[in-house]
Amino acid sequence: MIFITAKFRVKPEHADNWPSITADFTTATRSEPGCLWFDWSRSLDDSNEYVLVEAFADDDAATHHVTSAHFKAAQQDLPPHLVETPRIVNFKLPQDDWSELGELAVK
Repeated sequence: MIFITAKFRVKPEHADNWPSITADFTTATRSEPGCLWFDWSRSLDDSNEYVLVEAFADDDAATHHVTSAHFKAAQQDLPPHLVETPRIVNFKLPQDDWSELGELAVK
């Protein structure tokens, strides 16, 4: 799978509305074939920062995502709400779902 984590520093005046600002993009991405997950979280340390954790089944699914109409729209619509260019970590992993965190196993 293609596993991506990105940090978005949102302008303070838009931070509380970020979920609704990104709602159409999020919904469209989640419905893409090959999207395994696309989940936003708000930082506990910085209320203006959102973290996006996303995964795609393979290169074809990731390519479909970045060439989609909703991705192109997000490229235009989201930057005006941001303080800076989002930071990203992107890996190919030989799995297709989350693994268990054995060190914190629930028994």
